[in-house]
Amino acid sequence: MANTSIWNGTSNFTAGQTPFGFYDSDSSFAVDADKVAKFCATRLGYPLMDVELQSGSLYACFEEAVTTYGNEVFQYKIRENYLSFEGAPTGSSLNNKIVEPNINRFVQIAKNYGTEAGVGGNVTKYSGSLAITGSQQNYDLDQWATDKGIEGGIEVRRIFYEAPPAIQRYFDPYAGTGTGTHSLMDQFGFGNMSPGVNFMLMPASYDILKTQAIEFNDQIRKSTFTFELVNNRLKLFPVPAVDGVLIFEYMKLSDKSALNFDTNTGNITTVSEVPYNNPEYAHINSVGRQWIYAFALALAKEMLGYVRGKYQTVPVPGSEATLNQADLLTDARAEKTELLTNLRSMLLEASRGAQMEAQAQESDFLRATLAQVPMTIYVG
Repeated sequence: MANTSIWNGTSNFTAGQTPFGFYDSDSSFAVDADKVAKFCATRLGYPLMDVELQSGSLYACFEEAVTTYGNEVFQYKIRENYLSFEGAPTGSSLNNKIVEPNINRFVQIAKNYGTEAGVGGNVTKYSGSLAITGSQQNYDLDQWATDKGIEGGIEVRRIFYEAPPAIQRYFDPYAGTGTGTHSLMDQFGFGNMSPGVNFMLMPASYDILKTQAIEFNDQIRKSTFTFELVNNRLKLFPVPAVDGVLIFEYMKLSDKSALNFDTNTGNITTVSEVPYNNPEYAHINSVGRQWIYAFALALAKEMLGYVRGKYQTVPVPGSEATLNQADLLTDARAEKTELLTNLRSMLLEASRGAQMEAQAQESDFLRATLAQVPMTIYVG
């Protein structure tokens, strides 16, 4: 270890000198590697003092800085657009591609509410028929499900046990009921539609009031058709007088409790599957590269601090020198934290929501400015 060479002021980058080789084939990275190495060494005190690092160490810091920058940028993109990504094919890399937001995941989420509201959804609704026996009022729909071989139980969504529509009793073609007006049928061409009733010369509101009167009569003065459903135990009112069949709709609880897995393989299900690769260094602009240079320096400073921490003091002629390991580590950690904070803040300000808010604020300021401009008086 004592004979290990340290930075001598020169380097010559070639492929294979970085730990992972993520960017070794990128010509822009290869050109900047030696420049970054020289920059870091100079900022650490070379040539006035030795820098106990090798060119490979500085190349490693440069590679890590580029990777960290890409991770921060792509993590922001994933957070910003994950609902648009989820469920999409993993496919090819999303690097350097514009992500168009969509509402597919919102639609999928809304389907769960649609299931409960009875306006669509993603759970199959089935129809069943129950034999009704005269003079029997109570029925067990769980037992019905067991008899049908349905495992896990059912959830009843609708029962078709209702009185005949009031309109059938309002317009009876044989009883002659209805509006009571029998003239003008043939003259208007409706004589062959219904022999005993007509819709002539009466407003539609009249028909509505008549049907409502029939329905209220059934509810208030009679034991109207209704039911009570508690824990899938059905109770019918009034007690059926004759045998018949009752139709109802239901869902299988096994369908409702099952997760709606996408049967297609290779789809994005977690943030780790969003297909972003390491950034292409050649496509990073000068602003991003400046951040990378500064972060590489912080990494190099931290690495040098650990190296110098091996010995607290070194002998010199007539005395001994104290190494600055603590200062290097403190400065490096503070610089890394500040750089990451600034980058994340910039990405947040560039988010879709922040940009729309800024545009709205700009529009408000523009309207306020224009409101102070004197209006031109037109003289004709």
